[in-house]
Amino acid sequence: MGARIRLTPVNSQKIERTLILVKPDGVRRSLVGEVIRRIESKGYQVVGLKMMTPTREILAKHYAEHEGKPFYEPLLEFMLSGPIVAIIAQGNRVIEGFRKLAGTTDPTTAEPGTIRGDLARDQGTKVVQNIVHGSDSPESSAREIAIFFPELN
Repeated sequence: MGARIRLTPVNSQKIERTLILVKPDGVRRSLVGEVIRRIESKGYQVVGLKMMTPTREILAKHYAEHEGKPFYEPLLEFMLSGPIVAIIAQGNRVIEGFRKLAGTTDPTTAEPGTIRGDLARDQGTKVVQNIVHGSDSPESSAREIAIFFPELN
């Protein structure tokens, strides 16, 4: 599928952009619309959106800090298992806000009302399949957006 990108200028120091990925488990379970609904219901704007099947090269760049860790290869295997949806969301404190909306990494302990708390569960797999990824800092966001949306550079 092609990309739908609608970038608007960032005018305020509090306005941020973040990368959100709907992982293969979320796409397989047809939860993309629900994730976007929650992002938009929170008041954030979707300014970039595309479905893609990531390459190993893209994922190696994205998960570079985990290379050599025991879960690295199973993580890449999971992320290569099907298409993902990459989203750029924009809004006041969107990085922190989306991470709160996503819930804790472990879906078993994620609070009800969060994406992971409501929609994910422990599948007993080698790596946690928890529906979404969200950037953890402005620096990570800029790096990750450049990886998944290189056409914006």
